[in-house]
Formats: sequence, structure tokens, C-alpha cells
Amino acid sequence: MANTSEIRNGLCIEFSNDIYSVVEFLHVKPGKGPAFVRTKLKSLTSGKIVDNTFPSSHKINIVRVERRVFQYLYKDDMGYNFMNVETFDQISLEEKLLDNPQFLKEGMNIDILYHADKEIPLTTEMPQYVVVEVTYTEPGLRGDTATNVTKPATIETGAEIRVPLFINEGDKVKIDTRTGSYMERIRE
Repeated sequence: MANTSEIRNGLCIEFSNDIYSVVEFLHVKPGKGPAFVRTKLKSLTSGKIVDNTFPSSHKINIVRVERRVFQYLYKDDMGYNFMNVETFDQISLEEKLLDNPQFLKEGMNIDILYHADKEIPLTTEMPQYVVVEVTYTEPGLRGDTATNVTKPATIETGAEIRVPLFINEGDKVKIDTRTGSYMERIRE
């Protein structure tokens, strides 16, 4: 058991029969009344974000979480299959544990957060950016150079994103895995 003075960003705690990660916190000491800690917590199982205020002497349960690197192998009817890069053990995860699985490429490394005591996967963290090849897009019209105009494009993972008009099939693009938005074209 710990108290609220140990709260910091990224700390994982047990709260309301779930495991939450601290996204933001603020120690508040008003002029009148007791101090308290205002927090924003993200559920590691559902991804839901909740606001909560703890009294300053409140006891919290800290959960030990380990970050392990896994390599994405393939998807089948059991789920998404990954291999631990250190032990070579393979695991299969359900789609609900993954954020934006449509951007997973074979061979890509991701972090999986494990509950250290129970040895169960809690959530995954993909790299912020990924470089993919555009497999299909309509050609842009010559002279059509209006600013901020985008067109749909299918990438090698099968996902569809919006890209600028100058992107063609075969181009490699960098996309943000959190939002699925185009960042830049990669020149080779």
C-alpha cells in the first residue's frame, strides 16, 4: 500500500476493481480545507479515461507492470500472434487488446504491458509512427494542386488512409498509428 504522495504519470494502480494508469495528476492544497490529488486515469483493460480526486492521505494499491517487446507474426482466427524477442515464446492476443491493429506489419516490434504478478497481458503500445507502402490509390490529376486536398489510399496492411494528391502507388509514407493520419512521404 502506498499513499497519494507517490502518484506520478505512468504509475499503474488498482482502482474500482480495474487497473488504471495515471495520465495526469495535480496536487492541490487549497487555502481552506485538506489537500487532495486530482487525477486523470486510463483503464488498461478498456481504454476508458476517468477523472478522480483522492484525499491527500488516501491509500492506493500500486500494480507492478512490466513492458516486454514482442514481434508481430501473423493474424489467424485465434487472434493476433506475437513472439517475445527475448524468449521466443509465442502468444495470441484478441483484437480488443490492440490499439489500431490495422497498422500492424509483419515483423514490427510492439510493447506489451504485463501484470507482473499475474503474468497476464494488459494492453499493447504500438510505435508512434510506421512506414508503409501505398498499394492502391487513384492517380492525382495534373494541375490539381489545391492545398490540403486528400484522396483515399490503401496501404500494404489493408487499411485505408487519406493521403495528399501527389502520392502514387508504390510510394512509402509515414503515418501516425494513434490517429491513422498521413505524416510525410519517405524518399529512398
